[in-house]
Amino acid sequence: MNLGAAEEESPQEIHIPAEIDWQMLDKSKFFFLGAALFSGVSASLYPMVVLKTRQQVAYSELPCFRTAFSLVRHEGFRALYRGFGTSLMGTIPARALYMGALECTKSYVGTATVRMGFPEATAATIANAAAGLSAAMAAQLVWTPVDVVSQRLMVQSSSSIHYINGIDAFRKILNADGLRGLYRGFGISIMTYAPSNAMWWASYYVAQRLIWGGIGCYQAKKVVGEGNDNGANVYRPDSKTVMAVQGGSAAMAGSISALITMPLDTIKTRLQVLDGDENGRRGPTIGQTLRNLVREGGWAACYRGLAPRCASMSMSATTMITTYELLKRLSTKNPEGLIS
Repeated sequence: MNLGAAEEESPQEIHIPAEIDWQMLDKSKFFFLGAALFSGVSASLYPMVVLKTRQQVAYSELPCFRTAFSLVRHEGFRALYRGFGTSLMGTIPARALYMGALECTKSYVGTATVRMGFPEATAATIANAAAGLSAAMAAQLVWTPVDVVSQRLMVQSSSSIHYINGIDAFRKILNADGLRGLYRGFGISIMTYAPSNAMWWASYYVAQRLIWGGIGCYQAKKVVGEGNDNGANVYRPDSKTVMAVQGGSAAMAGSISALITMPLDTIKTRLQVLDGDENGRRGPTIGQTLRNLVREGGWAACYRGLAPRCASMSMSATTMITTYELLKRLSTKNPEGLIS
């Protein structure tokens, strides 16, 4: 990938490693290594998810650190990983679906938009947005039931029902509410994660171009690099610089997505965690859940857990994207062909 950014007197070209598309990947290595790498990442970030969920279902506003201190004090450090086993079991197939849909869509949509005459930058932005949308929708088929079970386990100390483990929770939810109970919040999950992912991947691509453009201008002023046939200065960033740009772009995209989709995520969590009525009546609707939240603490109640969610999504996005880019490089069929 080449990005030109410079002043007139000293044109600058940035040569960064080429984009790895679906056809370039060794699929078996890609999915096997992906399961191992992302399991480790999920383990490191899981406590933030627990804290976010606890804050969202609380009936009053509590600071993040106070929630964490209270949780550890009364329930021990293991409470920060309650439901992790169930979450991990679902993460592996959900991630496989996500990565497969992401790379396939990005590759085919990118090719189609270029053939339609779109500029390369516009085509890549559209392809990234479409890829994020399709990946989120595919993953939610597996992830929603896992999310329902793991979130019930996270908050069960404040619930009227006690679950022994993930299998017990799965069985009790299925017996009480049927398949519908396991897919509670599926619609709003799609409404939350599909646009969020589309926005994230499009923002990530745009943020990368902006950051590389800034680096290009900076390098042009320093007149660093060796001249090419056109008289331009050529800058070839090392792997650390590439990872830093990818991580910074991911953090920016993650924070934007977290802020915009926070109210939908809070409603989704409430719907998934609250049990159905003991008399067999259905649980609250999306509208009722929203009204209850506003009644409890005004519109600010929709943003409970924003701090840990922003922190979690930013750290997750940074960690995930650097891990994902590493995974693609480790899984490519022809590593020698990656240098542009």
